[in-house]
Amino acid sequence: MSASHSLYISKSTFLMGLQCAKLIWFRYNAKDQIPAPIEATQAIFDQGTEVGELARQLFPGGTKVAPGIFAPDQVIAQTRQAIRERRPLYEAAFVFNGGYARTDIMVPVSGDAWDLVEVKSTTSLKEEVHLPDIAFQAYVLSGAGIKLRKCFLAHINNEFVRRGAIDPQRFFTLEDVTRPVSVLSREVEEQLGAMQRVIGAKTHPEIQIGPHCDNPYTCPLHDHCWSFLPEASVFTLYRGGKKSFKLLKQGVKHLENIPADFALTDNQAIQRAALLAGKPHVDRPALAAFLSQIEYPASFMDFETIGTAIPLFDDTSPFQQIPFQFSLHILRAADGEIEHCSFLAEGTADPRPEFLRQLRDMLPATGSVVAYNASFEIGRLNECCELLPEFKPWLKKVTPRIVDLLLPFRGFRYYHPQQHGSASMKAVLPAMTGQGYEDLAIQEGGAASREFLRVTFGNVDDEERRCVRQQLNEYCGLDTMGMVQIIRELAKL
Repeated sequence: MSASHSLYISKSTFLMGLQCAKLIWFRYNAKDQIPAPIEATQAIFDQGTEVGELARQLFPGGTKVAPGIFAPDQVIAQTRQAIRERRPLYEAAFVFNGGYARTDIMVPVSGDAWDLVEVKSTTSLKEEVHLPDIAFQAYVLSGAGIKLRKCFLAHINNEFVRRGAIDPQRFFTLEDVTRPVSVLSREVEEQLGAMQRVIGAKTHPEIQIGPHCDNPYTCPLHDHCWSFLPEASVFTLYRGGKKSFKLLKQGVKHLENIPADFALTDNQAIQRAALLAGKPHVDRPALAAFLSQIEYPASFMDFETIGTAIPLFDDTSPFQQIPFQFSLHILRAADGEIEHCSFLAEGTADPRPEFLRQLRDMLPATGSVVAYNASFEIGRLNECCELLPEFKPWLKKVTPRIVDLLLPFRGFRYYHPQQHGSASMKAVLPAMTGQGYEDLAIQEGGAASREFLRVTFGNVDDEERRCVRQQLNEYCGLDTMGMVQIIRELAKL
C-alpha cells in the first residue's frame, strides 16, 4: 500500500471493511457514491462527541492533540511531540502498516507504558463492534512502538441517575477488555492486508445482499445494493427474517411469486393473499368487537419524547424518554365534532411536571383514551408518576381506559397491500386514507425530538424557534387526527 495518507485505513473504515468488502472498496474508489449520513445517524455521532468530551474528565490535565486538524500526517507529527510529556492524551494518532488509529484517551502508567481507553455512548459492551475497534487500535499502537499495559472500554453506566452536575466517575463504567482485545489484535494484520487488496482492485467485489447489510449497522450502500428488488419484495414479508433470504436464494423476489407450498405464518399468508387479490383483508367481526370497546367521549392521544445520552434534567437516566409534547383529539360522540388541544414544553426546564398537569386537566374524566402502540404512552406516564407521585391516583383511573389502536393491525384483522408488511401508523394511515406525512416539514418522531432539542437548547433566533414549534404541533397533531380518521374508516367497514 502507498504511504499516501488518502489510503490509510482508519478504525471506522476498518470496521466498514469487516462488515462488507464492497463498502470499503467504494469508500476509497467511489466515495462520492456513498450517501452522506442521514440526520438520525449524524445526531448519534454528535451525541458520541459530547460523551467523549465528558469522558476526558475521568483523566484530567491532559492534552488534546491537534484540535481541529484532520490531516493524518499533521496529527501524527503533533502526537510524537505530545507523547513525550507523559500526560493523558486525547485524540492522539498513530500509523502502522497502513492502519491509522486516532485514540479517544491514552493514559500514562508506570514503566513507560500506556493504557488505552475507548469511549462509547452505549450503556454496555457490544462485543461484535467494540472489541474489533479496540483491537485495531491496539495493533496499530503496538506496531508504532507504544507499550500498552491495558485496554479499557468506557461506556455509560446504565444505572446512573442525574442529581445535580454530572459526575463522570458515576456516569461512566470502565470495563477492562485487555484479554479479548489481545486475542483479536492478532488477526488485524491479515484483515488489513485483505482490505488493502480489495481497495487496490479495479472493480468492487460482487457481494450478495444478506443479514450483514444491517449488522452491526445499516450500511450506507443499503439502498444502492437493494435497489434491484421490487416494491412488494419478499423483504416486506411481515417478520420475514431468514425466510426472506431463503426465498431470494430460491430466485423469488416478489411477494406474489412466493410458491403456494412455501410455509408462511397466518399473518404472512394474509399479506400475500391481499396482494394477490389487490384489495385489503378485512375481518369484520373482529373489527366490530374492537370498535365496540371504544366509549365516548373518546380521546386520541400521542406523545413526543427526547432521550439524550447525557441526561438533561435531574431524576433522569441516560437515554430515558422524556415527554415534551402531547396532542389530544377528542370526539364527544362517534359522529360528533372533533376538538383538539395540545401541549408543547417551553423553556429549558424539565417538561414533565407541566406535561402531566396539562394532560390531566385536558383529558376528559370518562371515556376511552386511544393511543397507537399504547405501551409507549403508558410507560412514559408511569415513569413521570414515579417522579411526581401526586399524579398516581389520576393515572390509576386513566390506565384501564386506554385502548391500543395498533392491535387490530398487528393482529392482521385489517391489512392493506400498501402497508408493505408494516403495522406502524406511518404505513396504515396512508394505506387506509390516502393521507400521509410527506407534506410536513417534520415527518417522524426522531426528527421531532432532534428539532425540539435544537430550537430549545441550541442557539437559534426567535423566528426559527417559532417556525419549528409550529411544525412540531402540525406533526404531533396529524398523529392524533390520523387515529380519528383510521377509527372512522374501520367503522365504515
